[in-house]
Amino acid sequence: MKPGKGRIYFNDHSLDYVSPEVVRMKIQEPLIIAGERAKGVDIRVSVNGGGFMGQAEAARIAIARSLASWTKSSELRKNFIAFDRVMLAGDQRVTEPKKFGGPSARRRKQKSYR
Repeated sequence: MKPGKGRIYFNDHSLDYVSPEVVRMKIQEPLIIAGERAKGVDIRVSVNGGGFMGQAEAARIAIARSLASWTKSSELRKNFIAFDRVMLAGDQRVTEPKKFGGPSARRRKQKSYR
């Protein structure tokens, strides 16, 4: 994030050319909530890994956090939390680790005798 004219780049492409439109709207949510504060900065987000919706969520979190720290406004933080707490806090869910005795985290090997 740097001072500029309000341009947003997602993985080296202008946000206007990002498809599908659901992804574009997901990335624009923090910008819409910030309103005029987001017009004076240029934002460049690079995300890799995961699917297109996972990348959109990661970009959304990155933009919201950077706008909150850039403006140093507690009102903006409150607006983000009121809309969706995940914008600043992130999603705490992680995959369960694999345990012994089976091929995955919860599944166990079957017995065919009995």
